[in-house]
Amino acid sequence: METQVRTPQLVFMQPQRLVVPLFQRPYVWNEENQWEPLWEDVTRLAGRLLDQSTPRPQPHFLGAVVLQQVAAQIGQMQERTIIDGQQRLTTLQLLLDALHAGLMAIGATQPAARIEPLVSNAAPYRSRPEDEFKVWPTNRDRAGFQAVMSAPPPVDHESLGHAGHRMVECHRYFTRRAREWLVAAGDDETAHRGAAIETVVRDLLQVVVIDLAADENAQEIFETLNARGAQLTAADLIKNFIFQRLLEAGADVEAAYEERWREFETAFWEKEISVGRVRYPRSSIFLNHWLVARTGKEIIAREVFEHFKRFADQDPTQAMPQLLDQVYRAAQVYRSFVTSASQSTGEIDRLGLFGYRTGVLESEVIKPLVLCLLDPELPRVPEAQLAKALDVVESWMVRRMLLRATTKNYNRIVAELVAQLRIEGRDVAGDRIEAYFASQTSDSSYWPDDNELRDELAELLAYRRLGRGRLRMVLEAIEDHLRGWRDGKRGLGEERVARGKYAIEHVMPRKWVKHWPLPPGADGDVERDRLVHQFGNLTLLTGKLNSKVSNGPWRGDGGKRAGLEGHDVLFLNRDLLRKAGDEWTDDAVRKRTRDLVEVILEVWPVPPGHSSSVTRARPGQRRKLQLLDLINGEALTPGMSLYPRPKKHADMVATLLPDGQIEIDGVAFGSPSDAARKLAGHPVNGWSFFLVDPVSRRSLRTVRREYLDAMAVDVDDDDDGDDSEDE
Repeated sequence: METQVRTPQLVFMQPQRLVVPLFQRPYVWNEENQWEPLWEDVTRLAGRLLDQSTPRPQPHFLGAVVLQQVAAQIGQMQERTIIDGQQRLTTLQLLLDALHAGLMAIGATQPAARIEPLVSNAAPYRSRPEDEFKVWPTNRDRAGFQAVMSAPPPVDHESLGHAGHRMVECHRYFTRRAREWLVAAGDDETAHRGAAIETVVRDLLQVVVIDLAADENAQEIFETLNARGAQLTAADLIKNFIFQRLLEAGADVEAAYEERWREFETAFWEKEISVGRVRYPRSSIFLNHWLVARTGKEIIAREVFEHFKRFADQDPTQAMPQLLDQVYRAAQVYRSFVTSASQSTGEIDRLGLFGYRTGVLESEVIKPLVLCLLDPELPRVPEAQLAKALDVVESWMVRRMLLRATTKNYNRIVAELVAQLRIEGRDVAGDRIEAYFASQTSDSSYWPDDNELRDELAELLAYRRLGRGRLRMVLEAIEDHLRGWRDGKRGLGEERVARGKYAIEHVMPRKWVKHWPLPPGADGDVERDRLVHQFGNLTLLTGKLNSKVSNGPWRGDGGKRAGLEGHDVLFLNRDLLRKAGDEWTDDAVRKRTRDLVEVILEVWPVPPGHSSSVTRARPGQRRKLQLLDLINGEALTPGMSLYPRPKKHADMVATLLPDGQIEIDGVAFGSPSDAARKLAGHPVNGWSFFLVDPVSRRSLRTVRREYLDAMAVDVDDDDDGDDSEDE
């Protein structure tokens, strides 16, 4: 066995075939979990390489792969079996090939020529057609891989005949991102950027390659590598670093631990928090955020410890006890912010409300900015400027969320804001932040204006396209506005609506056909099916109406109006009933949508006259979310049981297979709805039909929505599931 740290240049340069065994699972990596993080790592290294003011960046470690030699006949190409790491090696091949095409497109022929031998074996070494490729996938993936890797650049992905195959979509993703990145700084910089990114993908990525002889026990190595051991967190590493330094300085380490560090080992700080698909202890996330707030630099999770060491060493006059005191004081600010944001009822200040609303957006990334604004080591930001800063940031985030705009560069944006605030003065922090966002012109950072929001929200299927928590938060904000909480003034009733407590109700029910006939001359039911999901047809209730009332007619003792009147504690419902009168019509939904949009624009305003002047990039070909994505994202586990929601099918437990299919009585189905239809005997939404936990009644639909919200994924298939269906 030989173990070496190797770059893609060393892994792929020699003529060889790395073969994925037939028994291994197919290619499962996807954009949100693997392709995008890999691309961000590559471009971050390339950016550092281009920055002449910083030293050459350290290589980026991608993990380990295990290869086993295969005895080859004389004259045949060298071959190895991929025991572990096929997803990583295959993705690198697709990335390299896509980047090669991108470099050719901008005329960077020399960098492209250096990449070409990493993706294609030279003709003299080939004896079979598949010998062209450095990596040869398992059976199920070969057709798609061969089609995209052998296509001449520029690749027309639509014409390949394998649309939707993950390897084709991976190549398409890296092709698009490479094209965007290479030309982002203008024509004059394309050559420099091409050389930088080519250097990164060849020489600044690293994998540990464990190369086994043909007679070695590959399974034993595989099991050892994949054994789960306890991993030290960033907080563990920083703690050891701090207290080692204190010990060396002769400080009273026991007193320092009890007074300044012990709290980090309590339940609040040990709680694991999701950041995308990865969970970290809150203490590690805090230390990451604190470093960003103190440095104004973008710092990813795995680099926290190294950045902390550099930060601690950059100022020789600052002793470790003082630095520990600063960490402790910032932690108190952080905890107070998180705690106040978690209060669902009762009094809440503007900072706490900001924390709640941005928390609903699942945006941990904004917290370094909060730490910067509240930094106890710096002069206090004036209250008016602090309030303005919170208003501006919240408006920017919520408006972008309503448009489903990308969140991909939020880390960089927050770091830039922190860097500005640490230089330009805290007495005008709100003004500075407002000017920053108002000046943004890129799709990833601009502040949407009123006209764009009006156009988008007038037709938005809010119930389908927004996560339930986010939609509820918007309706809560409208309710607060109607109660008089606006322009920094308190509502007349002195109480905000309870947060995260109310149910979202369709005024005109989704099952409208029986009691809600279409008006004469209407085009058909397609428009009605869309209208029921728009803002104007949604409200909040203290509790769900029973199904009879919820789906009943508008008028009558058992009708929808009577049901809403029984839940009219909210201004939203009082206003709705006053305007509705005797009928709730399609036109009433459209008008109320327009009215609510205007309230949204008031709740989250932009500066007077603000025009974003940005042509927002719409999602390209959106893909359908599959169970395999949730398995890959560790939201679901292969082999787990799925339980039918209807009690009459309770004995028909299904099994989730490793390839994302659902097996029932020995028959595999390709989607939840296919499997649900088999059991129900009629079309049914399978995401709502199947439960992952029969006790809590947690459904596949809930898991799906949490994944979409956490990963900021925009998919093609709208979720119209209802967790109360088919009980």
